[in-house]
Amino acid sequence: MTASFDFTPLWQLAGLGALLAAGPLLWLRLRSAGAGPQARLRALTLLTLFLTFDLVVFGAFTRLTDSGLGCPDWPGCYGSASPLGARDEILAAQTAMPTGPVTHGKAWVEMVHRYLASGVGVLILVLCVMSWRYARASQGQAGAVSPWWATLTLIWVCMQGAFGALTVTMKLFPAIVTLHLLGGMGLLMLLAWQAQGYQPKPLALGRGLRWAVAVVLVLSLLQVALGGWVSTNYAVLACSEFPQCQGGQWLPELDFRHGFTIWRELGVGADGGWLPFAALTAIHWTHRLGALILFTALLLLAWRLWRSGQTEAGQWARRLLLVAAWQVLSGVSNVVLDWPLLAALAHTAGAAALLILLTTLLARLCEVRQVRL
Repeated sequence: MTASFDFTPLWQLAGLGALLAAGPLLWLRLRSAGAGPQARLRALTLLTLFLTFDLVVFGAFTRLTDSGLGCPDWPGCYGSASPLGARDEILAAQTAMPTGPVTHGKAWVEMVHRYLASGVGVLILVLCVMSWRYARASQGQAGAVSPWWATLTLIWVCMQGAFGALTVTMKLFPAIVTLHLLGGMGLLMLLAWQAQGYQPKPLALGRGLRWAVAVVLVLSLLQVALGGWVSTNYAVLACSEFPQCQGGQWLPELDFRHGFTIWRELGVGADGGWLPFAALTAIHWTHRLGALILFTALLLLAWRLWRSGQTEAGQWARRLLLVAAWQVLSGVSNVVLDWPLLAALAHTAGAAALLILLTTLLARLCEVRQVRL
């Protein structure tokens, strides 16, 4: 693995990110004219959350179209800020390997992903600056959200950028790609928590339900990690039937040692040889088992919310059931329809939506206005 960092186009990339962020910021300024500082912070946080959600889905599109190495260096493309400046290099790579990782189309997908990520980074930087300005003006006013949340989010997005760079320079190393996915999901959760904090509406449902939501949220994160491991190891079609696997088997041959050796290169097993097919089956089968556990937990949580007797709790139950059904349908579609791009993107979007819902619900139950870092 040879790292390829060329920071020459870094400032150009940052400038493009600022240009992309200028549009949403201008729209937000016009829309929230006359609103108070906390309302503006909430609006900016929600806007950033929406665009980060889009970025996570586009990141999945980048991975699923095999565009992750469309530009094999970072942060630019063969030292240029766009594929236009790297036409000769891309053409040479594409000529040498027409179906390889570097093509003009894949280069553009990869660089658009980086442009969008830069734009989100600029929005989070603005959010951090605004949060500190408001904190100084409010001087500890009751109900204010700690600016350290926005600071943590800024640090998080910088780390996410570093993992994005490693994803390229370490040639789609499965552990790094999975951590990059989890980093994107974590960013969504941070923004969702903050957005709720700017307009707190505590939901009194008891301590037991708060713990239940927290447990389901942890299970969801584990399942997202398993899903990332399935995708980055290309194990989606290791079981091409549902609910059984490989010729009607409920328990096919499974190789957990090779499949769950975390620190290894793509397609390589624990002993340095090729990754056995039984290892891919183990990865896929474990994700299915995790999905069954998580789906059961979501059903139980929705039932408890419904039984609480509160109208709003019933609404939360319906939302969770809707996303759970979406995940089951998109997940099964990936298997029985041979991993179509639309179903795969829908599955990633559903996972992101589930984490946002659970984080927001947990924040409501924890009365986020009283929470400080």
